[in-house]
Order: sequence, then C-alpha cells, then structure tokens
Amino acid sequence: MKIQVAIDRVPLSEACLLVNQLQTADIIELGTSLGKDYGLLSVTETKKIAGSAKILADIKTIDEGEYEFRQYFAAGADILTVMGASAPETLEICYQVAEELGKEMMIDLLECSAEKIAQIAHYEKAIYSLHFAKDSQKPVSVVEEVRNFQSRFPQIKRTALAGSLTLEKVAELKDSGLEIAIVGSSIVKSPEPQKELAKFKEVLK
Repeated sequence: MKIQVAIDRVPLSEACLLVNQLQTADIIELGTSLGKDYGLLSVTETKKIAGSAKILADIKTIDEGEYEFRQYFAAGADILTVMGASAPETLEICYQVAEELGKEMMIDLLECSAEKIAQIAHYEKAIYSLHFAKDSQKPVSVVEEVRNFQSRFPQIKRTALAGSLTLEKVAELKDSGLEIAIVGSSIVKSPEPQKELAKFKEVLK
C-alpha cells in the first residue's frame, strides 16, 4: 500500500516546508484549497522540492476537463483528480489526456451513487478514490467500506481511500487490497511530520 500525504489549508510557504520534509511519501497531495488559493503556482513551487514523491493536485475537475488537466500536468503534476459525478464526456477526455501524457487520473467518488460508479468503472488505469466528506459527521468504518466496495465493484482494481485515516486505521487496512491510503492531519499536523510519516511506512512493511 502507498501513502499519500495530503497538505491543505496552509500558506504556500508552509506547504513547501512540508513537501521538503515529506519527500519519502509515495505521493504528496496538494489539497483543493492550495489549488484555489495559489493555482498552478502550488504545483510548480512544490514539484521541484518533492524528491521522488509524486505530486497529486486535488483540483476536483467537474467540467473543462481537457483544459484543466493539460494546464496542471504541464505545470508538473503527476496525478490529477476528477469528480466521478462529472459528465461522462468530462471523465473520458480527462482519461485520454492522462494517457496521452503518461500521467494518472484519480476519480473522486464523493457522493457518487452505486449506479453512477457502475457506469464509470471501466477506466482500467484510473485510481478510484473512496472519499468521506469532511462536512459529514456520520461515523464510518473504513475497513468495512473498502471491503463492501471491492465486493460490489470487483472490476475496479486501483482504489484509494480518504477520510480521517489514523495510524491504527491504516494498519487495519494493510491487507485489504487498497492501493493508496490518503492521510492528512495525522501526519501534517503532528509536531514532526517526517517522523510520523515514517511510522505509517513502518506499519505497512
């Protein structure tokens, strides 16, 4: 399993400091707020200090797919997000652009019904991200959610999960078949993010 560290709701200068500390992550996510606050600059400024970590820009595209994907990939992003709730044409063009440029697309399944997921489950190389809304207060068993998803959509081979993941929850998910665990505040809000990331990587060995 890979660890994707999400950086969000901080000034770009602080994001750069965090990226510099978290180069050993598999993926560093530039959260939606960074994209809204700083645009393409959030990618260009962090890409050059990310080391071997891939940069994911969580731009949550829902329209203007080709333009947004080409712009952010040109800026240096390795992975971009598109909303599963988008029109089929938007998902298709985003996938085509990612394939053409040798990059990756992550489909955010936030608020997608089972019927909608079934309609968009055919993108073989895309990553499908189970996403539990930050604004929702409903308790969620992440391990159970992953198992239910895999059972319902066995054709989807690449999955990621976001939603208040802790070290304990990631340990539970170790053998679940999940490809990417997306961890935010558990790492970036800790006093020593680099050491906290090392704990997550250790628990997955």
